[in-house]
Amino acid sequence: MKGIVLAGGSGTRLHPITQAVSKQLLPVYDKPMIYYPISVLMLAGIREILIISTPADLPNFQRLLGSGDQFGLRLSYAEQPSPNGLAEAFVIGADFIGDDDVALILGDNIFYGQGFSRRMQQEVAALDGCVLFGYPVKDPQRYGVGELDADGRLVSIEEKPERPKSNQAITGLYFYDNQVVEIARGLTPSKRGELEITDVNLTYLRQGRAKLVELGRGFAWLDTGTHDSLLEAGQFVQVLEHRTGVRIACLEEVALRMGYIDPEECLALGLKLSKSGYGDYVVACARAAGAVG
Repeated sequence: MKGIVLAGGSGTRLHPITQAVSKQLLPVYDKPMIYYPISVLMLAGIREILIISTPADLPNFQRLLGSGDQFGLRLSYAEQPSPNGLAEAFVIGADFIGDDDVALILGDNIFYGQGFSRRMQQEVAALDGCVLFGYPVKDPQRYGVGELDADGRLVSIEEKPERPKSNQAITGLYFYDNQVVEIARGLTPSKRGELEITDVNLTYLRQGRAKLVELGRGFAWLDTGTHDSLLEAGQFVQVLEHRTGVRIACLEEVALRMGYIDPEECLALGLKLSKSGYGDYVVACARAAGAVG
């Protein structure tokens, strides 16, 4: 499976702070926002990742992340000149996807929970169609909503319904088989002029090949699209990291734990950042794993 991080858009709800910089490059406490979705793909076992952003912002992502070799990844980059919908990612990324399955994650989504990596890897291994991830919210009318029957099968998906049939919001993480490229290419733009991800999901639902995985108690799902939610996400990360001593979405540590890099490589990355607390943490992780130096 390959991965796509969709990090485009103009971030208008965060103006003026996003007038000169991409939203996904803003800090969420101690690291750039885009680290969080990249870490999710890494934890799912994905090492080939395409980052899609605007022509103006793409060079900044390349400067931050490079080729990805330092994390044991292979990063590619592609432009989305206009915000034409989430499903356009599969059209833009068709050559990158090739004949493989693909995961799409939105660049402003943060996921946290014990066992999440194992659950994602299980879903990747058993993928047949599409897998969506649902999270209970108090205001489901703001989201795409998935409805499950008594046997846990996904039976309906509605976009921002006035009368939601459940409280399961569909999050910004999606797993698809290779048919998604063909489905996306065949979509008609919505009234908003966008290729809608809900239309992709409904196509799989009509085929009987859509699954909703419920992320319930013990999980956190945050987006960072407003000033308040951006601040709340930073506070959430700060509290967890201070209480546990473990940093969320530290790409160097994730790469080390997943076996993408070895302890010595992790140590070298940490030493480059050693004037920051983040760098000290990477060095400590590397030495705990056996690095010498």
